[in-house]
Amino acid sequence: MTVLVTGATGNVGRLVVEGLVAQGAEVRALSRAPERAARLLPAGVRTVDGDLGRPGTLDAALKGVEQLFLFPVARAAREVVARAREAGVRRIVVLSSGAVSAGLDTTHHLPVERAVEESGLEWTHVRPGEFALNKLELWGPSIRAERVVREPNPDFGWFPVHERDIADVAVAALLRDGHAGAAYTLNGPAAVTLRAQVRAIAEAIGEEIRLVEVTPDEARERYAAQGGFAAENADFLLGFADYEGNPADPREIAAFDPAGLGPQPTAEAVTGVPARTFARWARGHAADFR
Repeated sequence: MTVLVTGATGNVGRLVVEGLVAQGAEVRALSRAPERAARLLPAGVRTVDGDLGRPGTLDAALKGVEQLFLFPVARAAREVVARAREAGVRRIVVLSSGAVSAGLDTTHHLPVERAVEESGLEWTHVRPGEFALNKLELWGPSIRAERVVREPNPDFGWFPVHERDIADVAVAALLRDGHAGAAYTLNGPAAVTLRAQVRAIAEAIGEEIRLVEVTPDEARERYAAQGGFAAENADFLLGFADYEGNPADPREIAAFDPAGLGPQPTAEAVTGVPARTFARWARGHAADFR
């Protein structure tokens, strides 16, 4: 069987490729820069040129493919799925979002899910919640430079999910029967406050990290100056905007206690292996914070 992985050099896609290779699957990796992708991915993975935003570039990549791991690009999803069906793809696994499960996402991931569901092909949706990796993007620069984290709501938390748990579920859905028509919401195994997350990272690197409480406005200003992921997502992550970008009140974050939600669904329901903890994630990324 041949599996086409889109978003193959991303945080999840790269791990999906690794997992498929480990299972003996023939993997084809889609990239807008295939030569660069070939350097990043395991030996033996065929990299092919293509762009999900331009579905007309995908026909060669889709030829002979049976399973597709689909990175979400809403504006082109229907055409991408139509071309996949015409090429003979029979199973699509979508990298979606837990925001769909919560009813918060109507424009980013939901249209991709619907395009796949209406195709008549086998489908599975993988819906991760908050990525543990977000903390590397948000806090990495200040931890590396100053050994400090600045946050307005240190006692707020969520159930951060390890990117490898997400990839493991995707690999299972791509290669094994029994997952068609399922939407798997994935979280970490326990609610972890931001304060506890900082402590876990400090323990992982073996050094003290100061946690400084700031106002939401101060945090937004710092993230804007930081650029990249932090700047792009500051309003949502700090509570100034909802998932769809509509104005929100950042004070609502401080009033919310996720621990009251009880246990959340994790990868264990699919893989049979306990979900990876945030502390384990921090140990695995210790070098990235030093």
